[in-house]
Amino acid sequence: MTAEIIAIGTELLLGDILNTNARYLSRQLADMGISVYYQSVVGDNVDRLQETIENAMNRTSIIITTGGLGPTTDDLSKETIAQVLDLPLIEHEESKKRIIDFFKQRDIPMAENNLKQAYIPEGAIVLENDNGTAPGFIVKTKNNIIIVLPGPPSEMVPMFENGVKKELKKLNEGVIFSRTLKLCGIGESTVANILQDLIDNQTNPTIAPYAKDGEVHLRITAKTNEESEAIKLIDAIEQKVADHIGEYIYTTDEKTLEETIVHIMKNKNLTLSVAESCTGGLLSGRIINCSGVSDVYKEGFITYSNEAKMKYLGVRKDTLEEFGAVSEETAREMAEGLIDKCNTSASISITGIAGPTGGTEEKPIGLVYIGVSYKGVTTVKKCNFYGNRQKIRTRAVVESLIMLWNKIK
Repeated sequence: MTAEIIAIGTELLLGDILNTNARYLSRQLADMGISVYYQSVVGDNVDRLQETIENAMNRTSIIITTGGLGPTTDDLSKETIAQVLDLPLIEHEESKKRIIDFFKQRDIPMAENNLKQAYIPEGAIVLENDNGTAPGFIVKTKNNIIIVLPGPPSEMVPMFENGVKKELKKLNEGVIFSRTLKLCGIGESTVANILQDLIDNQTNPTIAPYAKDGEVHLRITAKTNEESEAIKLIDAIEQKVADHIGEYIYTTDEKTLEETIVHIMKNKNLTLSVAESCTGGLLSGRIINCSGVSDVYKEGFITYSNEAKMKYLGVRKDTLEEFGAVSEETAREMAEGLIDKCNTSASISITGIAGPTGGTEEKPIGLVYIGVSYKGVTTVKKCNFYGNRQKIRTRAVVESLIMLWNKIK
C-alpha cells in the first residue's frame, strides 16, 4: 500500500508553523509497512486544495490530510473533500453534543460557528477528538481511503493512535515489526559503506539508515504472519550489524544518547559534573531533561569568562595567558578542576568559538575543545565544527556526550 500526506494551512507555507505532523505520520506509516511516496503542503484555497486531493487520489491508495478543520471560514478541508467526492455534509449529533459540552465544561462562551465542525461527509467514519473540538473522519471510496485529521499535533497524534491505526491495520495482512539501532561516533556514509552488502541484498527484513545530529539510526523492519517470527528475523539482522559495527550501537530502544548515559551511570553508581563555556548550559539542559538524573548529575558551571574559569574550576592564570581560553590545556584543567571541586566520578568540559565573530586564522570559528575526565584519566578532543552558532554549539554537545559514553560504556 502507498500513502500521501497532505498538510493544509497557509501558515505552513509562510513558515509560521513547523510541519511536524508529516514527520510523525511518515514514521508511523513506515512502521506499518505503508510506503509514503508523496507529501504536499497546500494553503487554505479551495481550488488548489481540490487539485491536490484529486492528484493524490489518482496516484495513491491512502490519503491523509491534516489541518483545515477549524470553525473559521478559511478552514475548508472537509468542505473541499466532500465536494471532490460529491458527498453532502451531514450534521453529526454526537460530535455536536461533544462540541457544546467542551465549551460548557470549561465555562467558555461558544461562538455559533464552532458548530460548523460537527458537519461530516455522509457515510464517513467519525474519529472522536478528545483533545479539541474538531472531529476527524475517514471516507472510503472504490480506490481510496481518505483520512482527515486536525492540524494541532496535540489533537492529531492521539486521534491517529486511537482511531486511525486500527483501521489501517485491517488493510495489512500479517504483522509489521520494527526495531531501531542507534549508533554514535560513526558517520552515515561509513555505516552505509560497511553494511553495503546487507543493504543491497535486503528483502525481509529491510534496513533503512537515517542520519541524525552526530548519530546514525538503523531501522530494521520485518513483515511476517506472527510477531515472534518478525522478532527472529530482526534479531538475525541485528546480529549481522553488530558483528560489523556493534561498538557504535548505544541502544536498540527509544532512549536518547543522554538517557542511555544516565541509565548506565545510575546503574554503576557514577556521578557527573559539567563545565560549559561556548555551549552555555546546552549540555546540562539535555542531561537534566532525563528521568532519574538527580542520582547522577551533581553540579554544573557556565564559565564563560576567564575569571569564572579560574574562580570556579581552578584553571591557572598562566594557562589562560599562554594558551588561551580555547585550548587543549584549558579544557583539560577545566575537566580536572571539576573532579577536584565536585568530587564526581566523571566530568565534561567544553570551551570553543561558536561565532559568528571571534575567530582568527589560528583559532577559527567552530574550533572547540572538549575534555572528559573519568577514573583519573582525562581525554581532550580538538573539534572543528561548521555551520552557524547554534549548530556549532549543538554539535559540541553531541560530541561531548559521545566521548562520555565511550568512557563509561
